[in-house]
Amino acid sequence: MTAEHLSQTDAGAPTSGASDATHVALTFENNRLASELFGQFDQNLALIEQKLKVDARSRGNTVSLRGEEIATNQARRALDHLYDRLLKGSTVEASDVEGAIRMALAADDQLVLPTLERKGKLALAQISTRKKTVMARTPTQDAYMRAMERAELVFGVGPAGTGKTYLAVAYAAQLLERGSVERIILSRPAVEAGERLGFLPGDMKEKVDPYLRPLYDALYDMMPGDKVERAITAGVIEIAPLAFMRGRTLANAAVILDEAQNTTQMQMKMFLTRLGENSRMIITGDPSQVDLPRGVTSGLVEALSILDGVDGVVTCRFREVDVVRHPLVQRIVEAYGRKEHPKADSTS
Repeated sequence: MTAEHLSQTDAGAPTSGASDATHVALTFENNRLASELFGQFDQNLALIEQKLKVDARSRGNTVSLRGEEIATNQARRALDHLYDRLLKGSTVEASDVEGAIRMALAADDQLVLPTLERKGKLALAQISTRKKTVMARTPTQDAYMRAMERAELVFGVGPAGTGKTYLAVAYAAQLLERGSVERIILSRPAVEAGERLGFLPGDMKEKVDPYLRPLYDALYDMMPGDKVERAITAGVIEIAPLAFMRGRTLANAAVILDEAQNTTQMQMKMFLTRLGENSRMIITGDPSQVDLPRGVTSGLVEALSILDGVDGVVTCRFREVDVVRHPLVQRIVEAYGRKEHPKADSTS
């Protein structure tokens, strides 16, 4: 907790009727930011109450936290982190509050992640461009973002809604703005573009653009639209189907392959061997959502097995608890997971 803007009083004072309870009062110096921190009608505090099982009550620019000592300290760390966001000019949405809560919980679970500084302050991994700063919202996102910094080849695998593709594109945009790479190459398997979509009007780009739309969306979120358009026109940002990668060496580039579960074994090997000097490669996909013909082995599944333990390769495995979209999406993913793996669910 930073002394400049946050004070703590009565820490450890037990509440009546609960010998293991703790009372912490936090005072934030900036009244306007404190109001944003608490949320309209204290909705952010209500979310913290719900998730951490503490009592959080605001009065002016002070919030009183009461509950079990561990939960109260988790709430304190979450609020401290969110206030720091506001001081840096960022906004605080409900998803940011949930992310801070998740990371505070993970820190107390003693996960092997650098999420805590010596003074007990959350130190979340982040990706920054001139347009936007993205912070980790789950422990796995934290590990994934740090892995992209240190490894030349990173696999991000797991269910939809966990931020695999978005964070990969954000990191590529950051590298480009820093001048660490000269170009961004984004690819997806689009087998249908050659034959099954032949009846659609337009050239090849217009035929495959629908498959690549999530990559465009992430780019426009991290960079100004006009800058993205100029970069695409100049070839600094290239978005192309996987088939267009054959025979190339991708040097001085941030290279992303999305929806990699739909690559064949030969396609995956071809793509992996495109990696050139001073390049970073990030491969994302969900092995449970393979759309290849029956009997065809996914190149992603095979690569995860073959490259396990290879120096310079890091695999980050996301789970249902890492879903950061609407809370209902997480429950949907969990429900499908129970149906697909009933034995695992019954023995857990």
